[in-house]
Amino acid sequence: MFGNESKKPQSRIDTLIGVGTAIEGNITFSGGLRVDGQVRGNVSCSVEQPGMLVISEQALVEGEIRVDHVMINGRVKGPVYAAQSIELQSKANVEGDLHYQKLEMQMGAVIQGQLIYVPHNHSDKVVQLKTNTAE
Repeated sequence: MFGNESKKPQSRIDTLIGVGTAIEGNITFSGGLRVDGQVRGNVSCSVEQPGMLVISEQALVEGEIRVDHVMINGRVKGPVYAAQSIELQSKANVEGDLHYQKLEMQMGAVIQGQLIYVPHNHSDKVVQLKTNTAE
C-alpha cells in the first residue's frame, strides 16, 4: 500500500535446476532461480538486485537459504532468511527456522522450526552490554 518500500518479487525465472539434477556446493544467483532437483549447499541471491527463489514440489534443498523472496512447495532442511517474504505452499516441508518480514502459509504446509519475524529496520549487528559489577 502507501509508503511500502519493499522491492517487488522477481517475476521471471532466469535459472532452472531441473528434476533429476543434484548439485553439491553453494549457489549465488541473481534474478530468479527455480529448483526442481536437489541442492546440498547454501543458496543466496546477490545483493545488487532482488532475488526470487522457487522450490518446487519435487525439490529438496539442504542448506541455508538467504534471498529476498522465496516460494516453497518442496522440502528444505536448513534455516531460511528472507529479506522480504516467504510463501509456503500446501506441500512445503521445512526443517529449520524461518526469518521473514512477510509470511504466507497455505493449509498443509509443515514447519519444524521457529517462525521469527524480522522488522523492516532490523540490523543483524549485536551490541554486547557490560554488566554492572559494582558491589
